[in-house]
Amino acid sequence: MRQFALSIVLMLSASWASAFEAENVAWFGPKDSERVLRIISTADIAFFEPMIASFLNATPGVAIDYTVASSTELQKAIIEERQSFDLVVSSAMDLQTKLANDGWARRYTSDATSALPSWAVWNDMLFAFTQEPAAIVVSKTGLGDLPIPQTRNDLINLLRQHPDVFRGRTGTYDVRQSGLGYLFATQDTRASEIYWRLTEVMGGLDVQLFCCSSDMIDAVKSGELLIAYNVLGSYAINRPDHQDYAIILPSDFTTVMLRTALITSTAQSPELSGRFIDHLLAKSHGPNAAPLTSSELDLGRVEPSLNRIKIGPGLLVFLDQLKKTTFLSEWESAIFQN
Repeated sequence: MRQFALSIVLMLSASWASAFEAENVAWFGPKDSERVLRIISTADIAFFEPMIASFLNATPGVAIDYTVASSTELQKAIIEERQSFDLVVSSAMDLQTKLANDGWARRYTSDATSALPSWAVWNDMLFAFTQEPAAIVVSKTGLGDLPIPQTRNDLINLLRQHPDVFRGRTGTYDVRQSGLGYLFATQDTRASEIYWRLTEVMGGLDVQLFCCSSDMIDAVKSGELLIAYNVLGSYAINRPDHQDYAIILPSDFTTVMLRTALITSTAQSPELSGRFIDHLLAKSHGPNAAPLTSSELDLGRVEPSLNRIKIGPGLLVFLDQLKKTTFLSEWESAIFQN
């Protein structure tokens, strides 16, 4: 009996240990609502709350159970644990494409989805509702009289000319942990070989590695970092104190991520999920759009150099295990030089 009880405890412990890790959970709307939409998302609550609020205002009696998780933990929740979320919202376009491609999303069509530009929809399963550039975030006070880089070459030259200033004070994603960081890095390599040169220079200056954009922005604000590379511009511009730092959209090329939403194949509220998708798209596209990203982050000024990541099976290339292992090995060689 004692052995049986111990086995049960061990089984439960293993189950708890393997459970996906949520960064935050919030409930919006009536506490006793019988109509609940369950969303798992990589987007911070502060970033996504305006869209939730406008949906609930237009849909009385509905509640939203909103869970924030990293892109890796999100995949774990859906694929390994088969959690019963209705909607998946993520900035990791490659992982979203894999979910859809592997049968974890259901098709959905409506007037709103039919009106989307071709770049904003894939296979009636993935729907893009933001365009968010990868930016270079620079401490204005920390740089002093040094020039603010406008291109990757500018950044490389700045770091090489002032190694003592920037040693240990540049930051970027740890692409081994961050799905979005890995996506940005692989897309950078597709656009130009300069990514590897920049990575080697940052690695030689003891670059600091981060899981997410918010932490990098905090580090620039606190003075821990002087420069953060490939930060989500939408997170940087939406801070109330963003005047403290410069947000650079590199003029050589600016990589633009499309934040996408999908309805899961196991959605318990598919009709409500479709209504939320329509709401997202109505708010994000067209002449009356009120997007989540700030109008101050004007992509028009870098239009000629815009590198919008394309939704579709092409994103699965770098998820191939052999290619991913090779990429990460090259990245580690560039970053860890000691």
